[in-house]
Amino acid sequence: MRQFRLVQIESPFAGKTDAETKRNKAYIRAAMRDCLLRGESPYASHALYTQPGVLRDDIPEERKLGIEAGFCYRAVMDATVVYIDLGVSGGMQLGIDHAKSIGHPIELRSLPEWVNNVQ
Repeated sequence: MRQFRLVQIESPFAGKTDAETKRNKAYIRAAMRDCLLRGESPYASHALYTQPGVLRDDIPEERKLGIEAGFCYRAVMDATVVYIDLGVSGGMQLGIDHAKSIGHPIELRSLPEWVNNVQ
């Protein structure tokens, strides 16, 4: 069986418009693909916990619950990977700050097809 490196993804989720949120969701999927092709097993709580019927990102208490639940996995991950092509959102910064606070390795990444926001 293949050995995967465990990584936690930080990327934007919510957008100012529905189109921006749709773009951010496509970006999360591209980031997960990038990780898998690198031999990594990615975890992106913001893509998982915001599925219909789970948590609502537009309700502050539920957003906070999702963020905190996602942070619990960081301790078992090998690294936090931050995908930066669309900038660093407030939620991403919380994840970066959490990783720093526990001395967790952080890697900045870019997806060639997303440079200059061409998607």
